[in-house]
Amino acid sequence: MTDRIIDDEVNEGELYEHYRFVADPGQSLLRIDKFLVNRLENTSRSRIQAASDAGNILVNDLPVRSSYKVKPGDIISIVLPDPPREIELLPENIPINIVYEDDQLIIVNKNPGMVVHPGYGNYTGTLINALMYHLKDNPLFQKGEQRPGLVHRIDKDTSGLLVVAKTELAMNKLALQFFNKTSKRKYTALVWGNMEEDEGTITGNLGRNPKDRKKMHVFPDDSEGKHAVTHYKVLERFDYVNLVECRLETGRTHQIRVHFQYIKHPLFNDPDYGGNQILRGTTFTKYRQFIENCFRILPRQALHARSLGFIHPTTGKEMYFESEIPQDMQTVLEKWRRYVSGRDKQETD
Repeated sequence: MTDRIIDDEVNEGELYEHYRFVADPGQSLLRIDKFLVNRLENTSRSRIQAASDAGNILVNDLPVRSSYKVKPGDIISIVLPDPPREIELLPENIPINIVYEDDQLIIVNKNPGMVVHPGYGNYTGTLINALMYHLKDNPLFQKGEQRPGLVHRIDKDTSGLLVVAKTELAMNKLALQFFNKTSKRKYTALVWGNMEEDEGTITGNLGRNPKDRKKMHVFPDDSEGKHAVTHYKVLERFDYVNLVECRLETGRTHQIRVHFQYIKHPLFNDPDYGGNQILRGTTFTKYRQFIENCFRILPRQALHARSLGFIHPTTGKEMYFESEIPQDMQTVLEKWRRYVSGRDKQETD
């Protein structure tokens, strides 16, 4: 009997699955693609061969070809992009901001409010619907899969950069980089409160909130949830709120939002994690009106996926992209600068 260990890494940040098998002592010699197709549900042999071509199948920690013969005691590991889910999707002519595109991948700067991929209640108007139209001649986007080309994602109301694969090879190689945490991602966030340190690290296992499955929760006990690490650096201080840069070491669902709530600095106007309340500042009516005006200008969590880096799947070159903070966040930041500057001027007069 084969010992099967599944490490399901499919989450908000990264879209792949990691499987590990240990061949039993009685295992007969068998091609590894046949061995795996018998053990992985809804996974075709061609999909397994594509993973092998990308170097995503390891036996005893070494990459192997799909023709490798499995032997007794072999430890087999495979990383697969998120499995296809057959649903009816329609291409939609929706404008998208394309930062870069070649024959292997496409970089999109997603607007806030756009859902990345179809799901319950959101089967139209998503980034995938838009990409299916833009890439209608691409075979990867003609299969009716729910998440063609996706190896990571960002929340509906988070803006910023996403890489989407255009080929099976690119999809597998990019998925492996996200799994191995060699991709580089930085976010810019506006958080409530004045951080004590200029730089720091937030560590805490993340899992579904037992009281609300739509939200995530930090578990102080390492036996629950999944390991998550967020590094941050303060970029600008406005006394009541701080602008911070966040670097992800892991890519869990709602990671930045939950981690900052955990240290009592939730993201500005984050409705799911308490940031849509006035958490710092005075009780004066003028201040309350200022905050409410900021909320109206920025009707979402103040979070932007600002930079993205990875190794190109075919050229091997290091790719790096940056995007400007979107206008809604820019406007609110300018308002905070004027507010703090005006308050400081009054105090010195």
